[in-house]
Amino acid sequence: MRLAGRFGGAALSLLMVAVLGFFLFRVVPGDPVVSMTRGRPTTAAMQAELRAQFGLDRPLHEQFWSYFTSLLRGDLGTSFTFRRPVSEVIGERLGPTLLLVGTATLIAVLLGLWLGVRAAWRRDSAFDKVTTGVSLTLWAVPTFWLGMLLMMVTGDLFPSRGMRDTDTAPDFVSQALDVGHHLVLPSVTLVAVVCAEYALVMRSSLLEEMHAPYLTTARAKGLRDDLVRRRHAVPNAVLPAITLVFLRFGLVVAGAITTETVFSWPGLGLLFYDALTGPDYFLLQGLLVVTAGAVVVMNLLADLLHGVLDPRVKVV
Repeated sequence: MRLAGRFGGAALSLLMVAVLGFFLFRVVPGDPVVSMTRGRPTTAAMQAELRAQFGLDRPLHEQFWSYFTSLLRGDLGTSFTFRRPVSEVIGERLGPTLLLVGTATLIAVLLGLWLGVRAAWRRDSAFDKVTTGVSLTLWAVPTFWLGMLLMMVTGDLFPSRGMRDTDTAPDFVSQALDVGHHLVLPSVTLVAVVCAEYALVMRSSLLEEMHAPYLTTARAKGLRDDLVRRRHAVPNAVLPAITLVFLRFGLVVAGAITTETVFSWPGLGLLFYDALTGPDYFLLQGLLVVTAGAVVVMNLLADLLHGVLDPRVKVV
């Protein structure tokens, strides 16, 4: 019953986001038709025809009903800017975002957990103080500011715009190396911010476990300190950090939007920024539904995973 309620709550959350997004984007300054025809010789009649073509001449409640019924059928509409289905446009940009977010998340999780464990186990050491201080600083730094700073400092070593060079050889190895070279700065920007939070949470969680009676018992049995840490302390302390990876997925996505804009990375973040300049209503709504859906699903997975990893939590 609880499981069904959580799935229902996730569906309701996504529905509310879709509804609120429709009205929210309608107050964004700008006229989509004027943006589409900017720099082109168009008459008032031609602009009126475009408004009718995209349904912008209808009352707001009719536009909403058309959008809502189409959304239930899986139709996200047609982009004003690209004149193509929104689902196709998003699908083309999904790969670069998954590459950036996936790479950054994997590195941030591994590095953040390792730093948190090492800092907690060596509490008040120089390593702990440096790690905690740097993590607190990076956690407070805006993602876009850090990205621009890295661009200025290392702009001569790594590409700072785009995903690949146009003059790269067409073979797979050359293309992969070129993409990897362009991926360095955007991924480092995301890793620095996200890793800091994981390190702090892991450190705090492990510090709470270090004084637990079962660790004293394990030491009394003659286990070495590193075995006590690996076999007993870390497995119990890692639960909050693992859950946080899923719960904070929205933070990574939000960071990807600003990071992709700074580095002109051709993913969903840059697409969202371009859609705002229109404004491209249908594209903005589609992007909001897709990103919000990803966040809702990850939060639901975190809830379920917590129950799997911790038998004390009931998921059904």
